[in-house]
Amino acid sequence: MADDQQNWPTWDSDTGRPPSGGEERESVSGSLDDALAGELDTSSGALSGRIDDTGGRGHLPPGHDAGQPTRFHRPMPSAYPEQGPAAPYGPDRAGAASGGRGAGWPSESAGRGTEWSDEATQIYHAVSSQAPDGATETWGDLPNDRGYDGATEALPKSRMPEMAAGATEAFPRFDPDRAPDGEAPDDLGLFDEPTVQREPVAHGIYRADDEPEEPRRKLRSGLGRAMLVTGATLGVLMVAYVVDMVVSWGDVPRGVTVAGVDVGGLSRTAAEEKLRQELQPRFDKPVTVKAGDVETTLDPAESGLGVDWQATLEQAGKQPWNPITRLTSFWETREVGIVGKSDRPTLRKAVERLAKTKINHRKREGNITFKEIEGTDGAVQPVAVPPRQGQQLRSVDQAVETIEDTWLQLGGVRLDVDVQPVKATPDGVRATLEKLAKPAVAAPIEVQGDGVSTSLTPKQIGEAFEFKPQEDGSLKALVDREVLKKALEPALKPTEQEGQDAEIVFTGGKPTVKPAKNGRKVDWKKTFRPYLDVITKTEGRVLKVSYATKKPDLTTSEAKKLGIKEVIGEFTTGGFAPDSGINIRTVAAEVDGAIIKPGETFSLNEYTGPRTADKGYVEAGIIQNGVPGRAVGGGISQFATTLYNAAYFAGLKDAGHKEHSYYISRYPIAREATVFQAPGGGGIDLKITNDSDTGVAIQTHWTPQSITVKLWGTKRYRVESVTGPKTNVKQPGTQRVNGSSCEPSPGIPGFTATDTRILYDINTGREVRRETRTVTYNPKPTIVCGKRDDDDD
Repeated sequence: MADDQQNWPTWDSDTGRPPSGGEERESVSGSLDDALAGELDTSSGALSGRIDDTGGRGHLPPGHDAGQPTRFHRPMPSAYPEQGPAAPYGPDRAGAASGGRGAGWPSESAGRGTEWSDEATQIYHAVSSQAPDGATETWGDLPNDRGYDGATEALPKSRMPEMAAGATEAFPRFDPDRAPDGEAPDDLGLFDEPTVQREPVAHGIYRADDEPEEPRRKLRSGLGRAMLVTGATLGVLMVAYVVDMVVSWGDVPRGVTVAGVDVGGLSRTAAEEKLRQELQPRFDKPVTVKAGDVETTLDPAESGLGVDWQATLEQAGKQPWNPITRLTSFWETREVGIVGKSDRPTLRKAVERLAKTKINHRKREGNITFKEIEGTDGAVQPVAVPPRQGQQLRSVDQAVETIEDTWLQLGGVRLDVDVQPVKATPDGVRATLEKLAKPAVAAPIEVQGDGVSTSLTPKQIGEAFEFKPQEDGSLKALVDREVLKKALEPALKPTEQEGQDAEIVFTGGKPTVKPAKNGRKVDWKKTFRPYLDVITKTEGRVLKVSYATKKPDLTTSEAKKLGIKEVIGEFTTGGFAPDSGINIRTVAAEVDGAIIKPGETFSLNEYTGPRTADKGYVEAGIIQNGVPGRAVGGGISQFATTLYNAAYFAGLKDAGHKEHSYYISRYPIAREATVFQAPGGGGIDLKITNDSDTGVAIQTHWTPQSITVKLWGTKRYRVESVTGPKTNVKQPGTQRVNGSSCEPSPGIPGFTATDTRILYDINTGREVRRETRTVTYNPKPTIVCGKRDDDDD
């Protein structure tokens, strides 16, 4: 037997009945639904099994070999509900039981004379006793006539198991005419050695899975109709799809919106026009730009910004091929972003201009200012200045890129800045304003001195305030006492008494000490100590003046201890012009009596201050840029030369001086000095340091012909001066000068010379040191005023 053989219950060949014992039967294992679900072997149309009695009761039609068939099918009436219960054998009864026709088992009379097509692949009809050649399945007893060639299945209800050669299935012959009621004939037989043999389970009843073909035909018919409907539907959809593609080809895909504007289904030209009409005005408006604490605007047109509508629509893409996408586009939308464009050089210039004029600013600390109220006598109103952090645009290039990427957004553009933080907070400023500033200027402050009463107005109070931010965000109030002092000094000056330093005066040709005098001055520090408490009061706003004794800078006792007792150095010059003489007399009067304490340095320019006309100085001759000229204070250099030589012979230290640019014959060679005060300060100065242990006093004596300077102190040295010969002599040239201020003068040769100062100890006569100085004088040209005779007018 083959591998797919199955054992079926043994058929009783003597009685022609199936086994009576249910315990030996195969249970029904399936139905038509199971077969359709793929759970049964439906290749033969019935369950497979084996019949033990395979004796040769069956026979084949003449010329057929019984040893070849592999399956045999036993004919049975239908046991399905539509056929009724257990119909009797035979075509008439089978047909009657099923209403004239079984499920795939037509009556014998219905089969007579029926013509079959050669193309049929299944035959549900009584056929001749010999199956068509080539049939692979033959079902049941065959009549004496033939089936049609080409049939691959013959499914009649037959009387004889005569099968065509090569059949793979065969049912045993069952003759209903010979079968008594309820019994099977005893001559039921099978072909020899079938591989699958099928037999009825009981008289007139199929197994549950030996299903007839009628339900299958109905199923195939239903599937066919369903496939036909489906095909038609698909065809309609395909036609609609093709039409939709043709109609909308080249247009913007359906469902596409740009900034909420629906352009789906429009042509590219119409879509662009619609976008320009509805959206372009929005993007022509100034763009909001936020940078730190600054919010400003940027004009798109002036900044080189615009919208590329064609590129915007390109983002929508082409018509989709996917039918599902095309279908859903009828109710779904797809937003497409707007594409911008820019002229980068123009945009960069706009950003640089915006940063300079709007975005960048210095930090501003919180403060309080005072605004004068018009129409009042010094009343002011305090105003809070809120703090503002400084900021600067972080990067122009980065800002340009940010604007290009985000200027189309509804929220505008936000640029990055570098911040300079502030200390004060708005709350801190507000607290100082309410608690201090407002009460301080609410009313004047009365100031009471000795016999004098004055006041500070709210304006003066406000001007003296200075506010400093603190780490905790508050403002600390500071008071500028100098401002308050300046406001009160005129009224309180008469209550003060001036002191006087001790002085060295020369009486009878000898120095004497003029006693010092104490002064009485306002003690401003002590006076302003309760100021901050007074300004916060609403009543009793009174400030009392405190006074202090002012001691002199040089007391009488200190002056006597200076050791000023004898002349230590002296020098006299003359030959000055009358106008220069006026200036020499003025400066000599200022310097007369000056004291240089031990270790101090005397500066002529600092001691006299600016030598101006209001102090009695007049215009006189000077040397300017190597050429004679005139200026207020001219001639002072002669006093400087005289003072320098007095200090030279006193043995004092030279702290700095400069010789004239060319030699002046009334001065000693290489032992003279010039001075000059620049309008803004600085210039050429004469400085002398007292390097002795005693003080030095300066005495001056002026006459219309000469100036003498004497230095008094305690003598230490005897001084000698040794002047070297002139070397490198250069003759002067001639210089013609035009102008009314020109003064003609002869030329002076230039040369180089040295001077050596030798200091001897006054007590021992021993040489202490030598100091040599080399000076080079430039030649002074001969000055000729006016044009030459041959000069053109």
